[in-house]
Amino acid sequence: MSTQPETTFVTTTRVSCDGASDIRGGAALGHPRVWLEIDERGYAECGYCDKRFVLKGGPADSKAA
Repeated sequence: MSTQPETTFVTTTRVSCDGASDIRGGAALGHPRVWLEIDERGYAECGYCDKRFVLKGGPADSKAA
């Protein structure tokens, strides 16, 4: 079992998470949809499922170096 949260790279600073966007059947299997704002750290984490959204080219993007 992996202990690392799922990471998604995004191109906008405002993202939504419902915990099931990649699951067939959708939000019924996830959590309530929440909107997150990526701050100066370059990432935001969902308080429900711990999914991390990293801004491409931002300070948290390890590929940006």
